[in-house]
Amino acid sequence: MKSLLGTKIGMTQIISEDGRAVPVTLIQAGPMTVTQVKSVEKDGYNAVQLGFDLGKNLSKAVAGHVKPAQVSPKFIREFRTDELPADMAVGSSFDVTVFTIGDVVNATGTSKGKGFAGTVKRHNFNTSKSTHGGNGDVRKVGSIGSMYPQKVFKGKRMAGRMGHDRVTVKNLVVMYIDAENNLIGLRGAVPGPKRGLVMIGGKA
Repeated sequence: MKSLLGTKIGMTQIISEDGRAVPVTLIQAGPMTVTQVKSVEKDGYNAVQLGFDLGKNLSKAVAGHVKPAQVSPKFIREFRTDELPADMAVGSSFDVTVFTIGDVVNATGTSKGKGFAGTVKRHNFNTSKSTHGGNGDVRKVGSIGSMYPQKVFKGKRMAGRMGHDRVTVKNLVVMYIDAENNLIGLRGAVPGPKRGLVMIGGKA
């Protein structure tokens, strides 16, 4: 199963074989330990639960859950799969070597939170005129509905919290692998801030 958990380090550039500068996001990934294996017969679906990094002050519930794997992970995430690998068992571990350079993957992270934002920033609304008859309040939302049915429809684009959402970027190419330092480099940008958790999954 080609899946990884890691923390984002930042972006850099590497020189490809044809001499081009390629933007790469470096991720500290692994090693990871299998903390639970779920099957269709027992749980209704196939999945592998992975633990990553060293956690402190685990709750008794979590500590008891990961005790069979003999680890104390900081992050625990679940990856669904169509078929469970034959050698997958609680306590087994793997690292960035499950991928090779040139593999195409999907990366999932939590985007940067931007706080409360207005409609111009959040939804790219136009502003009203600043001159020639403008009222001076150029970033006002404006009308949000009609007289009937005397309510605001659900999904109306308005001001509100922006960012801090689960975001998946698809079709990223693995450009760099450092098994000794547990580093993997993905071409392009990956959502989230530095030290943010990133889930990397191979494409079927």
